[in-house]
Amino acid sequence: MTNGLFITGTSTNVGKTWVTAALTRLLRQRGIDAVALKPFCCGPRDDAELLREASASVLSIEETNPVWFRAPAAPYVAAMVEGRHVDIGLAMESVESARRRHELVLVEGAGGWRVPILRDFAVSDFAKSIGFPVAVVATNRLGVLNHTRLTLESIQQSRVQLFGTILNDAESAPAENHEDHLASLTNASILEDLLGCSLLDHIPWNGTPERLATLLIDQLHSTPPPSD
Repeated sequence: MTNGLFITGTSTNVGKTWVTAALTRLLRQRGIDAVALKPFCCGPRDDAELLREASASVLSIEETNPVWFRAPAAPYVAAMVEGRHVDIGLAMESVESARRRHELVLVEGAGGWRVPILRDFAVSDFAKSIGFPVAVVATNRLGVLNHTRLTLESIQQSRVQLFGTILNDAESAPAENHEDHLASLTNASILEDLLGCSLLDHIPWNGTPERLATLLIDQLHSTPPPSD
């Protein structure tokens, strides 16, 4: 693989930032010079600050998050609300700079895979432009089977390399009488059955992506470093 991974989600609020930050910390603890970026951030900058902290603050907040809109909306919408231009080039430059300087770069997308950055340029197009394999974070709740399949089908149509799917327990286990209870117990096995492959990781509530970190390190060590 290249020295980067693009992390998207089946929707917003599925735990992308938490997974990306936890993975970055774990990789650094294991001796990998990993950093995390969020090129586009809309709303409070808390997510970008969390990723910067997980990267041991080796990057400035502007390097971690070069394009920031205050409006909590898709970048395309936020830019219209604020009367500003979305600087795709600046976002691309931040990724390329980090790639040259660090062993592994994790890039978190904004919202889901098809969120618009410009009218005719989505998160999927940005991911394709930077050329990193894509990992999908799906939250372990009712509805994840449909959302995950739709996202993976779109990734396949985009002709980018899929690294795999991460099932994230973004909340504590639901009570037996909760509508999400049965889904939370069966989603992992059903997804693997439907997808025909193992999940990259199934991260329990308040757990860490140990398996995913191991996979990334194995991939990194088995691939010659990219030439500049």
